[in-house]
Amino acid sequence: MTTDNAEQGSRKPRPGRARPARAAGMTVALAFVVLGLTGCTNNTFTRLGFPPPITRQGETVLTLWQGSWIAGLAVGVLVWGLILWAVIFHRKRGDRLPPQARYNTPIEIMFTSVPFVLIAVLFYFTAKDENYIDNLPKHPAVRVEVLGFQWSWQFKYPDYHLQNSNAVVTNIGNMQGEGPLPVLEIPTGETVQFDLTSEDVIHAFWVPQFLFKRDVIPGHPNHFTITATKTGTFTGHCSELCGLYHAKMLFTLKVVTPQQFQAYIAQEQAAQSSSGSTQ
Repeated sequence: MTTDNAEQGSRKPRPGRARPARAAGMTVALAFVVLGLTGCTNNTFTRLGFPPPITRQGETVLTLWQGSWIAGLAVGVLVWGLILWAVIFHRKRGDRLPPQARYNTPIEIMFTSVPFVLIAVLFYFTAKDENYIDNLPKHPAVRVEVLGFQWSWQFKYPDYHLQNSNAVVTNIGNMQGEGPLPVLEIPTGETVQFDLTSEDVIHAFWVPQFLFKRDVIPGHPNHFTITATKTGTFTGHCSELCGLYHAKMLFTLKVVTPQQFQAYIAQEQAAQSSSGSTQ
């Protein structure tokens, strides 16, 4: 019995035994490749849960989001691959202890340095994109003053001495869904700066398609700039729980061409002049 066990422990596996394991490994790799190629033809899949961005800054956020997922999946595939490799090719074939790798300095250095490199790369791209998104140009094409209050929004265009005639909803009846929402209209292809403030509690200015939101804090003005790339009508929200009618604190965002925006401004200015109101 002892001799037979020793012979079995020292017996080398036949080449044919590795073929099923090798085929299984190739199948797993092929599955990952097919999954990746499928994602390349499906825009919804590649956005990984994000809505389609409508600003240049939103595209930057989406790219960072996708890069983070790719890095995470790469690490996951590597770890899963090593686990499967160990399970398939290092199964127990006898009682003989396999070679040990304790106190292997190169491996320990690799295990320590690789995570630091990954973190450093992610930090670099995050800081770079954050600086780009937070950058405020000295002379934006359009400035919008945003006032949040319980439970609605007010929008003003100080460069045009204009307050949108549809920009204020104040009564509780409208909070129940009656009447129009406040309207914010901006042009595509031009820098639009938002100056945010609140007159009561903390709110948050959020358009999902911006892939970005910013707090609206009383006594602490906040600012950000976007450049819209797509026209359309979207719904903006307050994303900070601010009281009883928080869920109704919505507004309509209209992104139009620069020509349509100028026509809109002229129309609003004419309406404001005829009503005798001034800013």
